[in-house]
Amino acid sequence: MLKRAVVIVLDGVGAGANSDSATYGDEGASSLEHCAQAIGGLELPNLGRIGLGNITPIQGTPPQEQALGAFGRLNETAAGKDSVAGHWELMGAVLQRPLPTYPQGFPAELVAAFEEASGHKVIGNKVASGTEIIKELGEEHVRTGRPILYTSADSVFQIAAHQEIIPLEELYRICQVGRDMLTGENAVGRVIARPFIGTSGNFKRTEHRRDFALEPVGTTLLDLLKESGRDVIGIGKIEDLFAGRGLTARDHTETNQEGMAATLRWLERDFYGLLFVNLVEFDMLWGHRRDSQGYAQALRDVDAWFGKVQQVLRPEDAIFFAADHGVDPTYRGTDHTRECVPLLAYGKPIRAGVDLGTRSSMADLGQTLAENFGVGPLAAGTSFAREIGLA
Repeated sequence: MLKRAVVIVLDGVGAGANSDSATYGDEGASSLEHCAQAIGGLELPNLGRIGLGNITPIQGTPPQEQALGAFGRLNETAAGKDSVAGHWELMGAVLQRPLPTYPQGFPAELVAAFEEASGHKVIGNKVASGTEIIKELGEEHVRTGRPILYTSADSVFQIAAHQEIIPLEELYRICQVGRDMLTGENAVGRVIARPFIGTSGNFKRTEHRRDFALEPVGTTLLDLLKESGRDVIGIGKIEDLFAGRGLTARDHTETNQEGMAATLRWLERDFYGLLFVNLVEFDMLWGHRRDSQGYAQALRDVDAWFGKVQQVLRPEDAIFFAADHGVDPTYRGTDHTRECVPLLAYGKPIRAGVDLGTRSSMADLGQTLAENFGVGPLAAGTSFAREIGLA
């Protein structure tokens, strides 16, 4: 039995075709595989040793005959392919109906109500890439002071603003207004603050993004652990994605480096329960921009950091690597890609070399941890605790 479980979500790191990839128009997407191919090979020795190359083909990170961890893939069953649906499913709450999306922009009456409630007229109101929308409308925003409203293929209501025109606290207030009013049939998964800086022709998004998510639909592993008196620590945007629910401590880091440093600090402390970490830059900085080199370097950074983590894990600890969706940096367009996600488990209590195959649901991870900690069961997922030596 584990005393401490560490779950690392490599945001946007997919591992090949999901069972329904074709339904989403994402046939052939494979984030890890294609990233490695695009740069001529990707060496990830620490993750490779525990079985990453056994999950999906990765040029430069071959399969291991005697992997030091357990390995497999998790199939996403939730409706949608965004961070909210993915994180919730990992923790046992599976969305049965897709959250609303707005391929033609938001209805005029909804925008008018938001403008009145927030006190700000907006510009934009269309589907766009976050980097492209500030190139297109950033100068007008600076000139008029009006925030930029846009969306994507995901269930998101995004507001971009220059930090010197609309200060962060005001941008966050505006987003909270949006979150409070977007209910019922317009209950989007996330309202996202997208601050940027710079001058015309040289605008750049900052790390002060903030997500205002719906509360999870159904009971999650976080809820059960907190109710049982365990520690549940969220690092990165975990707090945002679960609307703060089920957490006993929060460490709201903004970058991968900050998140990895915070994880090492928490591992030096005594706690009993779950350390839940989101590393966002694969998605936020590199995947949507289709930047294979940046995506690969972020993976190398995590691999090097994992070498340090191995040195501080205690005998009753285990670390689990997963993801919430894909965002193949070589794929067409700029959207997320519907993929299975990798699953790695490592630690002294974990039975090494176990091939967990392709699991039917991402919720299998949450169900496994629920069994380990003696809570639940969760409504979704099949535990693999017995296969990896935890039951």
